[in-house]
Amino acid sequence: MARTWRLLGAGVLGVLLGGLPLAGTGAEGGTDTAEFEVETAPVRLDGRTLFIVRGTTSRPAQVRAASIVQRIADAAEDPAVDAAALTVVTEPVGLSIRAGSHLLLFVTEADARIEAMTPQVLAEFHRRQIAESIDRYRAERTPERVLASAGLAVLGTAIAAGASLLFGWLLRRLDALLERRYAARIESLSAKLGDAMRVAPMLRAMQGSVRAARIVIFVAIGVIWFDVVLGQFPWTRWLSDDLAQLILDPLATIALGIAEFIPNLLFLVVLAIVTRFGIRMLRLYFDAVEQGRVRLQHFEREWALPSYKIVRTVVLAVALVMAYPYLPGSGSEALKGLSVFAGLLLSLGASSSVANLIAGYLTTFGRVFRVGDLIKVGDVMGQVTQVRLLTTRVRTIRNEEVTIPNATIMSSSVTNYSALAREKGLILQTEVGIGYEVPWRQVHAMLLEAARRTPGLMTDPAPFVWQRQLGDFAVAYQLNVHKEVAEALPAAYSALHQNILDVFNEFGVQIMTPAYEGDPEQPKIVAKEQWFTAPAQPARPGN
Repeated sequence: MARTWRLLGAGVLGVLLGGLPLAGTGAEGGTDTAEFEVETAPVRLDGRTLFIVRGTTSRPAQVRAASIVQRIADAAEDPAVDAAALTVVTEPVGLSIRAGSHLLLFVTEADARIEAMTPQVLAEFHRRQIAESIDRYRAERTPERVLASAGLAVLGTAIAAGASLLFGWLLRRLDALLERRYAARIESLSAKLGDAMRVAPMLRAMQGSVRAARIVIFVAIGVIWFDVVLGQFPWTRWLSDDLAQLILDPLATIALGIAEFIPNLLFLVVLAIVTRFGIRMLRLYFDAVEQGRVRLQHFEREWALPSYKIVRTVVLAVALVMAYPYLPGSGSEALKGLSVFAGLLLSLGASSSVANLIAGYLTTFGRVFRVGDLIKVGDVMGQVTQVRLLTTRVRTIRNEEVTIPNATIMSSSVTNYSALAREKGLILQTEVGIGYEVPWRQVHAMLLEAARRTPGLMTDPAPFVWQRQLGDFAVAYQLNVHKEVAEALPAAYSALHQNILDVFNEFGVQIMTPAYEGDPEQPKIVAKEQWFTAPAQPARPGN
């Protein structure tokens, strides 16, 4: 645990000092940078690191360190070995540390270069470390020391259990206090739905914070308990050190990463603030254009919202491009692979959406129709109620709401009954077939009279009649009338047809549509006195 804190402190100090070289490194320390690339391993006994050793191509450092630890442990367990009697013996190729006739460690010139020492100094240092470790190894395994360690472990367990119960009780009280306080406030604000909806998320956030604090506290208590209890016994001390390193090393890495990321974070915060402010200004401007407070030449008001969405997308894309190099892991292969995967999903799954999106903009900026227009797309005829980037909604005469994809609209012919009706009116056409024996001038007059009687039709331009076809049995007369608005077309047609029937019946002219095989003895007309035969009722004045 202490070693981990020292490493963490050294790392933080290195960041604060701006990467100053540590003592004993570089040219001044007399060490070659290439030496640090040699594989090394720590010699650890009972969880404590005594020193480090290097490896060779024939004997890896881990294997060498394990054999040294085993020899030291065997010497410590042998009562005949006197720790104070360890000696350094000069060998032909180096120095050896021996306990009587038993070899514990062999020191070479290569080992000394790693520590920037002479072999004699390094060997004496290792001899003292081994002697102290043998004395400590024996002392920690005496019955008295094991019993004392067990007592400390029990005491630590009791303290950890008491702390867990205490913090659990305090956090439950805090949770209950928050519940009482904010529940009463929510109840008092029940009449104001907006205020209650703002307080409820605050209560949930605070309760979530309490639950998170409970988890953090219990995990911290557990880690401290493991560190204290396992650290009391030499057989489990290595677990204590490994657990501390397992938890603290990632935290140290995260802390160092956050410290290094702070300048980039400040840039991202400033960029986010500027982007958000710019988008708000754009929204205010385009809202003013949409409401007519700001007028742009050759720019329709209904173009304001789609234009704002386009500009907002461009601004966000530029901000994202600027922010990408400052994001953590922006140059990592994982993020690059994720970007490629996301692009592949977008290209495969959003092709139809992109087609509808483009069609929506083309429909809007191409002035194909606007909200309120009466249109016909394929077999669907109705009034436009909503125009979105992906779909258009139409309400039919049967009060049905039909949602049409914009891509379908762009690939189909669209009839807009309202576009020109605002300026010159919409022409309604209807045909009747009349026999050749009836003067065409009379037919014209009757059709024009029927148009005059129909309410909601324009008198300027005046209605007109065409002889559209000279058929085998009848002449096809086409009546053309102007209607100022395109709405209520079915009702206008119905009223016009009713008046045509009435006028032709009044003047005793038989309508021959569609055709007939021979002249009947009596004309097929309805006398005026039969117009309101039961159950029909005469129209009341004002209806």
